[in-house]
Amino acid sequence: MPRLILGSGSPRRATLLAEMGVPFEVRVSDIPEVPVPGEPAERFARRIAREKGAAVAATASAAGAWVLSADTVVVLDDVPLGKPVDATAARAMLESLSGRSHQVITAVALTRPDGVLASEIAVSSTVAMRPISAKEIDAYLATGEPFDKAGGYGIQGKASPFISGVTGSYTNVVGLPVDEVRGELARFGLLPPPADAERRQAGRE
Repeated sequence: MPRLILGSGSPRRATLLAEMGVPFEVRVSDIPEVPVPGEPAERFARRIAREKGAAVAATASAAGAWVLSADTVVVLDDVPLGKPVDATAARAMLESLSGRSHQVITAVALTRPDGVLASEIAVSSTVAMRPISAKEIDAYLATGEPFDKAGGYGIQGKASPFISGVTGSYTNVVGLPVDEVRGELARFGLLPPPADAERRQAGRE
């Protein structure tokens, strides 16, 4: 199997990739995730995913490896919501999302061992959130969970009771659109044979 690196420090992405039975290593890039003024949300997510992949691919430890990188953006009224810098920002994000639907876009880039971009996709899902009370927001902030997540919440974590519905890929909202990523990995011969994938999965259970 070609060597694969996940260019992300997200434990959620690592779990989803591992569940595909794909062997991989983790390397984290430290590029700034700052949108250009007026940059559309999807274009921003795609650019950051590419830049993460390029940064990891350029390191000595990634020599000879493919790099899978991703970026997830929460979008409300065409405005991207990043990771909250503090409790005040997290509260404002949750209040703005309360009782409304928003979009979650995850862009994924696959970079060849020579550093050339092989593929790039972006997947969008719509998330409906029920009204959240101030008391519920206070309790959620106290868990510390919102602060490393775009939009200030994790759908697979303690914020799951706030979600009333998802249209599209659920795993995309978690941080990696599994079906689409599996297709891209298969296209470039980066998926293990089914028997190997099943053995890897069984070993984790």
